[in-house]
Amino acid sequence: MIEQTLRSTELLDDVFRSDYQWLTHKLRYRLGCGESAEDVASETFTQLAAMPRLEEVREPRSMLITIASRVAYEVRRRKKLERAHLYYLSQRPEDSHASPERKQMLLQELGSIEQALDGLSPRASQAFYLSQLEGLTYAEIGERLGVSASMVRQYMAKALQVCRDIGNPEAN
Repeated sequence: MIEQTLRSTELLDDVFRSDYQWLTHKLRYRLGCGESAEDVASETFTQLAAMPRLEEVREPRSMLITIASRVAYEVRRRKKLERAHLYYLSQRPEDSHASPERKQMLLQELGSIEQALDGLSPRASQAFYLSQLEGLTYAEIGERLGVSASMVRQYMAKALQVCRDIGNPEAN
């Protein structure tokens, strides 16, 4: 066990030394921002380090690109969600002049909602995001997801229940 951990640590060190700059360069090109590339690369290596049986990875660069793509997708999705939420807040007269502390608190609440929605099926959370962020109707969402509008209604009911449960800890 200790020997395997030592090999994994050495392998991770080798991959980091040989591929971190390569990955950061690829991400900088893909994301168009050096700071975002560094953040995504760091998170990618954090996730790689947490992988069991790291020594079984045959193509480290392919694995890095796969993990980095997922991380970059999540970063983009989170930023899109935050922008949409901040836009929504700016449209509400009572929140348009909210303090930075209030805005940060609301973003933390948004993070809690996002985390709770992660417990839903991918289609249910996607239906919720399409409804809330893109303003699509249930019929339009159903068309995109390849399901009926009544199925979208069921997805939305689950998602909204999850959101209500966040505000009501006794419901759990």
